[in-house]
Parts: sequence; C-alpha cells; structure tokens
Amino acid sequence: MDSLKVSTLRCEYRTNPLGIGARNPQLSWQIESERRGTMQRGYQIVVANEWGDFNAPVWDTGFTESDQSIQIAYEGEELKSRTRYWYKVKVWDHFGRESAWSDAAWWEMGLLDQGEWQAAWISPDRNEIDPQSEPAFLLRKDFDVLGDVQSARIYATAAGVYELYVNGERVSDEWLAPGWTSYPSRLQVQTYEVTDLLCKDGNGLGIVLADGWYKSGMGFEGKNFKYGEQRAALAQLHITYKDGTESIVGTDASWKASTGPIQYAAIYHGETYDARLEHAGWSSANFQDDEWKPTQVCSDISLDVLVPQENAPTRVTEKLRPIAAFVTPAGDNVLDMGQNMVGRVRVTVNAPAGTRIVLKHAEVLDKDGNIYFGNLRAAKQVVSYITKGNGPESYAPYFSFMGFRYVKVEGFPGQENGLPLDAFVGEVMHTDMEPTGEFACSDARVNQLQSNIRWGQRGNFLDVPTDCPQRDERLGWTGDAQVFISTALFNYQGGPFFTKWLHDLKAEQKPNGGVPFVVPNVVGGENSAAWGDAAVICPWTVYQYYGDKRLLAEQYESMKGWIAYIRSQGEQEFIWNTGFHFGDWLALDAKENSYIGATPTALIATAYYAYSTRIVRDAAQVLGHDEDARELNELHQNVIQAFRDEFMTKTGRIASPTQTAHILALVFDLVDDSVRARVAKDLNQLIIDNDYHLTTGFVGTPYLCFALSDSGYHETAVKLLLQESYPGWLYSVSKGATTIWEHWDSIKADGSFWSDDMNSFNHYAYGAIGDWMYRKIAGLDMDVSVPAFKKIHIEPLFGLNSLSYAKAAHTSLYGRIESGWQVDKGDIRVQLRVPANTSAQVILTGAAIGAIKEGEIELDTTLPGVLAISEVDQGVRILVGSGDYSFSYTNSDLFRVQYNEHSRIQDVLEDEAAAAVLKKHMLALIEGPFLNFVRKSTIKQLGENTMTGVTRQQIDALVADLILL
Repeated sequence: MDSLKVSTLRCEYRTNPLGIGARNPQLSWQIESERRGTMQRGYQIVVANEWGDFNAPVWDTGFTESDQSIQIAYEGEELKSRTRYWYKVKVWDHFGRESAWSDAAWWEMGLLDQGEWQAAWISPDRNEIDPQSEPAFLLRKDFDVLGDVQSARIYATAAGVYELYVNGERVSDEWLAPGWTSYPSRLQVQTYEVTDLLCKDGNGLGIVLADGWYKSGMGFEGKNFKYGEQRAALAQLHITYKDGTESIVGTDASWKASTGPIQYAAIYHGETYDARLEHAGWSSANFQDDEWKPTQVCSDISLDVLVPQENAPTRVTEKLRPIAAFVTPAGDNVLDMGQNMVGRVRVTVNAPAGTRIVLKHAEVLDKDGNIYFGNLRAAKQVVSYITKGNGPESYAPYFSFMGFRYVKVEGFPGQENGLPLDAFVGEVMHTDMEPTGEFACSDARVNQLQSNIRWGQRGNFLDVPTDCPQRDERLGWTGDAQVFISTALFNYQGGPFFTKWLHDLKAEQKPNGGVPFVVPNVVGGENSAAWGDAAVICPWTVYQYYGDKRLLAEQYESMKGWIAYIRSQGEQEFIWNTGFHFGDWLALDAKENSYIGATPTALIATAYYAYSTRIVRDAAQVLGHDEDARELNELHQNVIQAFRDEFMTKTGRIASPTQTAHILALVFDLVDDSVRARVAKDLNQLIIDNDYHLTTGFVGTPYLCFALSDSGYHETAVKLLLQESYPGWLYSVSKGATTIWEHWDSIKADGSFWSDDMNSFNHYAYGAIGDWMYRKIAGLDMDVSVPAFKKIHIEPLFGLNSLSYAKAAHTSLYGRIESGWQVDKGDIRVQLRVPANTSAQVILTGAAIGAIKEGEIELDTTLPGVLAISEVDQGVRILVGSGDYSFSYTNSDLFRVQYNEHSRIQDVLEDEAAAAVLKKHMLALIEGPFLNFVRKSTIKQLGENTMTGVTRQQIDALVADLILL
C-alpha cells in the first residue's frame, strides 16, 4: 500500500507535554511512507485554542514549502498561561502526494508569569516545629469545590523535595520533584492534572516536604552545603468550572503542619520511616487537624526564580526481583538484585508493630564474599522501616535513592531461615528518558558492555548527570558530562535533560566566563580544561543530535564566554598553560600517588582551547553571527599554530610520548596533513608496544578508538575493545560488572579493591566507548553538515577476524535509523533503514561497482531509492533515500584476513570449502573494474592492465602459485 502518513507529533521533544514554559514551543513530527525516497516538499500546521476548534485557529501556516519536519517554532498569537493548545499537521511529498491530517496532539502552558502567583511560600511555624528537625513536614488544607468542574491543575514546587496529595491520592507517578537546579537562579515548577481527583462534598490537599538536594548535606570533604536553612512549599490549585468561572486554592498561613512517619530523609544517607506515626486520611477532607501546628509565610524565598518544568521527571522505570538471597561468610543476610542499579527496594512484610527492618545498600561483594561498604565513604545508604503491625504492609523510600546491587537485610521476620525473595522488589529510578539507541554484535562480552553503558547512564542521569550514584558525591561533573554526551544522546532522548542542565550551567557561569567543575555548583572549584569545555561541547552536541538551534542560541553567549575566559589566561594568548587542570584524569601513565596522567596539562588545555574555539566558530556560522565566525576562525588557526610550535617537534612528531597527547592531536585536527600519518603511526605503535593496552584516562579514552579507526588502524581499535585483560573495557565485564567502573581496576585481578577514597562501580565516563561502537563498528553516524540525522552516514568498519556481525539502531527525531552487517568468509551483507524525509550516504568498504546486489538484484541507479553510485578510496559510495535496503557483496580484503593462517594458495586449495570461496573471490576480481582491490593483493605482480583478459580457465592455474598477503 502506497501511503503517506504523519505521526509521532512532539512539542518540546515530548508527546502532549503538560505545563511547559517555552513561549514559542518547537514542534516536530515523523512521516510514514512505504515508498522509498520519500522527502517532504511542504507542510501545514494548524494550532487551535483550548477548545480544539481548528476552524478558528490561533496559528495556521498554510502550505509551507519546506523539507523541515523537526524543531518548527510556533509563530502564532501570544500563548496564554495555563492554556491547552491543540495542533495537527499534514505534509506533501516530492511524489506529489498529500497526506491526511495527523491525529491532533496538544501542549499545555504552565504558569508563565510570577505575577500570576497568589499562593505564598509556607513552612511550619518555626516556634512550633523546629525548621532544622529531621522528620519530613506534612502540610494540609481543606477546600470546597464550587460547581461542576471542567478542569483542575496544581502548580507546585518546593525548597526541598515534595509530594502532593489530593483527597488521599498521590497526584502523579513522579518522584523527587522539583529536581535539582541552581536554586538561587532557577527553581522548576511542576504542573499536575487533578480534575478526576476532586469531589463535590469537600476536599483535602496535602504536601509532604523533605530536605532533598536543597537542604541535605551535598558535596564532600566534610562540607555540608545547604541552599537555605528552611524547607518551604509553594502550591496553587486552579479549578475551572463548566460555567467559565474559576477558583484558586493556594498555600498560605491558613494551612496546618505536622510531622509524620518519615523521621529522616537525605540524599546520601537514606530514609527512616515509622509506620506507627502515619496520620490516616491526613490529606483528605474533614481530617481532624486540631492538634496540628500553624504555618507561616516564608518571605525570604523569591518567586522570581520560578520556571516551568524543563526536564523530564524522575520515575520508577523498571522493577527487578532479586535473583538470590544468601548468608555471607560474615553472617549477613544479603539480597542480590542481579544488576547494579539506582533507586530503592520495596519491602512487603507482615510483622508485629514496632518491628524494625533495616536495608543497607552496596554495589559489590569483597573477595571473601562479604558485602562491601567501603567505597560509600560517608554516605550511609541505609533505609529503616518500622512496622505498624496490622497486616501486610509495603514500603519503599520516598525521598532518597541508593546505588546498589546487594542489600544487607536486618530484622526481617524469619530471616534466619532465609530471606523470601518475593518480599522484595528493586525499583529502578532515573529521569524518564525515552530509549532511542540499540547496539548488538556477535561478541556477548561487548553486548554486556553495551548493557553496562546503558545501566550506567540510567543510574547517573537522575535529574542531573552525576558522576556516581552511591557515595557522598553524586555531583554534576562537567567533564564527565561532555565526554559522554554523544553516547548518552544516542541511547536515550536527552533533549529536555540537557536543556535544563545547560541552563543551570549558564546560570552558574562566572562573569569572567569561568565554568565550575560541577553543576549545580556545590564544591566551589572551576575552570579546568575538558571540564569547563562542557559549556561548548554539550550544547553543540545537542544541536548535532536534535537540530535545536534555539538552545544553541540560548547558550551562545555562555559558549563565547568560556573561550574569552581561556583567552584571557596567562601571558600567551594562544596557549593555555596557567591554572589548575584535572588533566587526563585517572590515566594509567600518571606518576605514583597522582590522579593526573602523564600528558602535560598545558597540552591538553591548549588542545581543548582549539577544539572549543572551532565549535563556537561553527555555532556562530549556524546562528548567522558572521563577524564572530570570522574572528573565531582566526583565533582557531592561531591556537593550532601555537599548539604545533609548543607541543610538536620540528620533524612533525608529538613531543609528549603519551597515547592521550597523540589522540587529541589527531581527533582535534591539530596536526598538518603532511605529518598526520606519522602521528597516527606513532599512536598505533604506542598501543602495540603496550601489548594492545591503553594507558588513557578521562580525557584520552573517549577519543582513542576514533583516532585509530579514522587513521587506518581500525584493527588495533577493535583489539583494544576486545582486550579482556587489565586495562580494558572487557576487563570489568570479565569480573562480572553490570555497570561501568570509575577505574579500569576497581576490582583488581586478585579480588582486592582500588582505594576506598574514590572507587565507584557505577561511573559512566569510560562508557563513552559506546559512541565509537555505534559510529564505527555498526557504522551508524550522521553527516555533520546537516544536524539531527537529516543526512545519515552509514559506514561500518568490519571486525575482521573478531566480529561476524554488528547492528545498531537510533530513533532520531525523523524516525528509526538502522545499520547492521554480517560477514561470512568475506561475503558481506549490509542492511539499513533510512526514515522518511532523510537520506543516507552509504560507504561499502572493500566493495566494487558491478559486484553489489541490493536484495537479489544487481545494484544500479534504476532501483527505487538509489540516487547515485560512485567509487571512493574505501570502496563504493551509494546515496539512498528513505527505505529499507540490503546490500551484499564480497570483500577480498576480509577474505585475505580470514584466511591469513594459510601462507600459500595451495594451503587454501587443500581445504575444499576455502578453495570454493577463493575462486568466487577471484571471479569477482576479474569480472568488474576492481583495480582498487587489485592494488591491495598480490595479483598486481601480473600487471593491473592484464586482469581484464584473464579467463575463468586461467584462474585454476593462477591460484596454484598465488601467494596470499
């Protein structure tokens, strides 16, 4: 069926978002078409008012000739607070087809202006309840509904973390609201749909309020950072009636306060819940609150910092049952969740009142099989539940989360006879990002590595991109975020997540352009190369993945500010050799007792200076800042020349003999083309000399395999990936890791641990190898000249002797992209999917024109969707439009490698199957214009021009004495 359909309508990256703050929201859609090569010729968007009347739209683009189907900014009449807008889309394609209208979707605006707040910040009266007391506060109020309700929304936030209840019902499945932002500048407001929770005969509204990031002790080294000394809540309920009238219920001094069962809650340390202290029905109407305490208005917290929710909320996204329960050699009862996870454990128990059950969370067992808490440092990760004793009761923490695989259980009834597995459930918590990436290959160890990368991201993307989710840190380290962001955005939809975090980074940036080590900033340090560069690299990477020019524009001054900061340092304008830098953090070539690798910090800082300057130049070009682009291009060239003068020898070698120094010089394009091959060869030799092991840290590792593969040493890169001995990505896999480790040897070969002071078993930075796996092994990449995978680049680099297949998929804003391949003795099949309204450039390595099939048909430009075919150095370049494709061909290079154990053709001929394959390859070589293959084989000794005259009968004579490379 030849149809054209519009689907997957999104506003601000989301489906039907509630309570947004963008005054010109960006709209996107996908096109479904069974016809290859479908491209959009034009579109029409119609936006209706809150009643969904498309006959009286607030914006109608009419037919708009454009191939853009993502990030279309609304340009209609000014949008109103608290108003829902409906929209639908139709498209036209280049085949002359017109789609039907899409199903209608909607977005709803949040509370946009501070002047609309009638509610006030409140907290318990400090004369009645100590604001420093540990128990969570309960706040409540009764209210009446004054007629037939059309709709009801609550707009709420907190200085702390909170949960909202209406008539005894929790209003949403979101947790740890309002999240962690740079509170002095930005505090998110959540919007809740509560229409169906209201009653005609009296209503109750309740808020539970705890410390969260706002008031918990955050940071380390004994610091106890607090944004404020007092928790507070702000909520405003708007009830719209069917007759058009409205009533408002807001927080004010008429509310009542108490404490309840949550006796303690902290981000690092866990939670204590005494179920005997529950107030049954406390958030319902007519609850007897005579003994509750008054509240007071908190006038010292501003409304000016409020912004509608930007990030996706934190939710429970998966539930895991423990796979085992056992008693350790030390006598502890321990649960094994089977996966290092982040979240909480829900326990169900039937026990007498006052029974205390304690859960202590940890990531690993020590070499003796005992649960290991040493790497938590000061963090406790302890949950205590005290039963109320009136039948089965269930509990999971409300205001804390833990990083763990193992749970030590104390006090569970009957645990001396073994823990019942069905009494415990692990609830996985993180920012609820839509999964968008997949990768798999023929090596199960690499597939486990990919799983570890994804679980590491899930565990550390809990509202901010944290460095670890278990110890007393859990901070938004800028360096970790920038090295991992491309891997992150491949695997999960991270548009809202990084939009929110980058707005915080900009808010935390210093007037001189300096950037803190962590965002939000609770530790005070700032301005290290590769860390501060997150201000540039992260918005640019978001733009590359999603084409979000608005975010790029919002961050542009921040990006320029960082470059200006670097430029102002020291006496040498084009070299950054001053200040503190983390360098190649945790590199294995570091001096003893140092975390900073052997690569000179000035080399790293200057390399990033050049790299970030280039990115800001490119951003300036995208945004139309032509004069900035010219000046930044000149600066970029000057920094490159200064790098060469300072860090390269006169003969064109890198002066510092480290892997990382060579990697950065190559990947950041800091070496002249005349010496690039030499630098790459030196890097490859450094790897070989180290027995195919890396020595890189946080800076060099993310780019290592790119530097090799892009320089013709892909086989070395694959050997590094598959290196199972220390140090390497598969070493941790061989030790049973289910997330990425902070150190290559967090668990040493003898089972002992790296130092307790910094040893996270869930630390995503080294998971940045995923970016290379997806782009180079599976070959799924983008053409960087056009963002958001509008133009796709498919170029798999086959695993030679190591991998027989690999595949990846990514759901872009345009739709699902797939790239996969299989190799069997040199026979190659490459399969791909290109979504409608995009095109792809496909490079088939080792292929030759005339010897490729698409499906079962010889490839040529008459096939639907095939736009052009040409020879390139690597093989064959094919341009295709949207659709599914399957290319098959033979590759003599792969055949050579897979049979490299045979020194002579006669050895191959003695293997009947090998001889048949060899003849097949020889026929392919002479029946087409394959001179690029001829040059790579020993056939060239016969003379390239003689090959066209070789007959099939001559092959048998030829193979008798042909020597394989």
